[in-house]
Amino acid sequence: MKDLSLYLHIPYCVKKCLYCDFLSFPAAEQGCGMDEYTDLLCREIELSAAEYKEYQVLSIFFGGGTPTLLPQGAVAGIMETIRRNYRVAEDAEITMEMNPETARKEKIKEYITCGINRMSIGLQSTEDEELERIGRIHDYRTFLEAYDLVRNAGFRSVNIDLMAALPGQSVESYRRTLERAVRLKPEHISAYSLILEEGTPLYERRAAYAFPSEEEDRAMYELTGDLLASCGYHRYEISNYALEGFECRHNKVYWQRGNYAGFGLGASSMVENVRWTNPADMETYRLYAPDRHPLTLHEQMEEYMFLGLRMMRGVDVRRFADEFGAPMDTVYGGVIDKMCGLGLLEREDGAVRLTGRGIDISNYVMAQFLFDETE
Repeated sequence: MKDLSLYLHIPYCVKKCLYCDFLSFPAAEQGCGMDEYTDLLCREIELSAAEYKEYQVLSIFFGGGTPTLLPQGAVAGIMETIRRNYRVAEDAEITMEMNPETARKEKIKEYITCGINRMSIGLQSTEDEELERIGRIHDYRTFLEAYDLVRNAGFRSVNIDLMAALPGQSVESYRRTLERAVRLKPEHISAYSLILEEGTPLYERRAAYAFPSEEEDRAMYELTGDLLASCGYHRYEISNYALEGFECRHNKVYWQRGNYAGFGLGASSMVENVRWTNPADMETYRLYAPDRHPLTLHEQMEEYMFLGLRMMRGVDVRRFADEFGAPMDTVYGGVIDKMCGLGLLEREDGAVRLTGRGIDISNYVMAQFLFDETE
């Protein structure tokens, strides 16, 4: 039996955040109601099931957008469709993303009843002024109310999303956010630095904001690791921290190049080294015709390295040889030696991993593992 993870993309949101470049939009903008979209999603799940008869589903992730915007009963219907068509492991990790302003007691009870066992709540900051500057429509109090609803419903695995380097944010205000977050004792914390993406409203208006300096951004980054470690959170990926036993199994599938099937508008899949992405516009998605791309050996090796290096344990040398039929040093020895010489990578316990300095400039290090196909 092979392992498989499922991703369900729910593109709807109440209002798009100023920094967001994900495929999401207010429901009224696309001419497709949530009921119709749920039907399309379930149809895709059913049509794809025949491909996965030999697979067992180990994780399911509802992402977006804001999946908790779906009307009462929609999530239960999707889960019933999955269970009817796929073999879902009894201990599967099933995650629901939620923005605080959409928390509703009856919906959260529905999620528990249909088997969802992990919640991921987008907080970003506990400072209301910082939330307003990035276009979030909740405040800290609303988050606390949502968190209490989730805990009181019985969820015992909760992630909180945080962001650093926000406009107007200081090291001290970010410290307050971290301290308030850990006082709630979530099992998992994702902490990312804001990236200004071209085409987003925040990027277009960037001159009107005072962003933290590079030194302040670096201080926030170091503070995250130090403070969370002191509170018992193990850093297992560049931006992800967990209490013992609560690493996100679903996201590790991506970083370790496991098999995953994505359903919904714009969702990506990668199964047995074949990758495809669903159409990003509703009309084309209704026709359901993804274009599949078998990955070349070079593309597989590249992904193994730059995804695996995100993990704190690094990339396994023996597994590379088993998977690709060639020693890692035969393929990448020169690059690895160079990066080790610069203090950006290290070899230890049969693995190659980023050093502290390497994490600081991880994008540069990972880019070294791309092949020059023009040679």
